[in-house]
Amino acid sequence: MGAASAAALVVALWWVACGGAGAVWLDLPATGTKCVSEEIQPNVVVLADYAVVFEQHPEGHPTIAVKVTSPYGNTLHHKENTTVGQFAFTTTEAGNYLACFWIDSADKGVGTSVNLDWKIGIAAKDWDSVARKEKIEGVELELRKLEAAVEAIHHNLLYLKTREAEMREVSERTNSRVAWFSIMSLGVCIVVSILQLWHLQGFFQKKKLI
Repeated sequence: MGAASAAALVVALWWVACGGAGAVWLDLPATGTKCVSEEIQPNVVVLADYAVVFEQHPEGHPTIAVKVTSPYGNTLHHKENTTVGQFAFTTTEAGNYLACFWIDSADKGVGTSVNLDWKIGIAAKDWDSVARKEKIEGVELELRKLEAAVEAIHHNLLYLKTREAEMREVSERTNSRVAWFSIMSLGVCIVVSILQLWHLQGFFQKKKLI
């Protein structure tokens, strides 16, 4: 396999393994919040850089506030009065991780734009440092990236298999509860019908109609 083919395959596998992590352009309104969410499994490295686009404000730079939270609402990163920053963490729980941005400067103007470079999993790994540390380059480095991508895909498949089993279990429990509810509803209807017949029979006997 040539270096070009290996690189192309690594890029394709990265897209599958990392969910197409990359740069996002956010247009922040003068009032309100813009958020970006990503569903990530546990034990995954997340690295992101963000910066206000200064070209839109040559006379002044509005500052923003940033807050990143976990699926259970824990704050992983919180910064105010900033124009550029970075956050990095390793996930401990599966679910949607949320990064929210809003303008917090006094002069909000008509809004601003923020560039967010969001990297997940092997895309967040510093391969240049790995190459220098292990003294590898070229095809060997691409094969190392390929190995990491395959491992990430394997972990993703195991995670999806676990989620599928959990969803199937929930579906089976729900179907069982619906079946029992239907049986109970039918039983209640039968009991009510018997009571109505008994009441009508007593009424007709009292009126000496039967």
